[in-house]
Amino acid sequence: MEPFIGSTAIRNGDLTRRSLARDNVAIHRDVYLPRDVEMTALIRASAAWLATGATLCGSSAAAVFGTKWLDPSAPAEVVRADRHSPAGIVVHTWGLTPAEVCCLRGVDVTTPARTAFDIGRTRPVDQAIAAVDALLNATRITLPDVVAVGDAHPGVRGVARLRRVLDLVDGGAESPQESRVRLLIVRGGLPRPETQIEFPTLHVRVDMGWRRWKVAVEYDGVQHWTDSRQRAWDIERIALLEAAGWVVIRVSSGMLARPHVILERIRSTLRARGCPV
Repeated sequence: MEPFIGSTAIRNGDLTRRSLARDNVAIHRDVYLPRDVEMTALIRASAAWLATGATLCGSSAAAVFGTKWLDPSAPAEVVRADRHSPAGIVVHTWGLTPAEVCCLRGVDVTTPARTAFDIGRTRPVDQAIAAVDALLNATRITLPDVVAVGDAHPGVRGVARLRRVLDLVDGGAESPQESRVRLLIVRGGLPRPETQIEFPTLHVRVDMGWRRWKVAVEYDGVQHWTDSRQRAWDIERIALLEAAGWVVIRVSSGMLARPHVILERIRSTLRARGCPV
């Protein structure tokens, strides 16, 4: 269910004023959502477009492109000349070229590359890395695509931060926690891992690792412990990898509170495999 214009629903006879107020909640003025529908970043973006008709940008554009793990409570973001906006919408007055806007799902949004550019230069670095990781994963744009936008706007605020973000971005990450583990490895002085390594003959894929030394690192989310079928497959998958000569280091959310333990475990394993660390 998508947000809708309340006055239009009443005019078309789809709802009465009473049922509109009883069964729906106002997100913005005259923009409603049924009370039993859970808010998502995409719904919030759609509501912002209905309320303003402005080009969606930032996390709102990312939501339209199917980016996962976006905060549904974060304000929507739009670009337009008028700074005034309803509560719950952040308005940016950025200059956009025609090539940096496209139409998707019937709404105007900044292109994936422009969206990554804006997220990368306006968010705190670690938050930006995870968000751009997810956007690249969803859209399959490349880092050169984003760099090209930056080159076209050399004086825009935040470009220096964007460069730091892009140096650490990897579209192979399939969750914010995988991004976090990868950053821990890189910032810990270890070789940069390859993400989403495929083993076609085994029908297996690992989150990240080093083919040269046959070391893999896997982040285990809650489903790896609570889903019995997932746990059974994890056991089988690791057995297949070990039989192929690989060592698998598993990282849980609880372990992320002890980053030094994770780093030492990875470092010692790489060293034992011949990596000069």
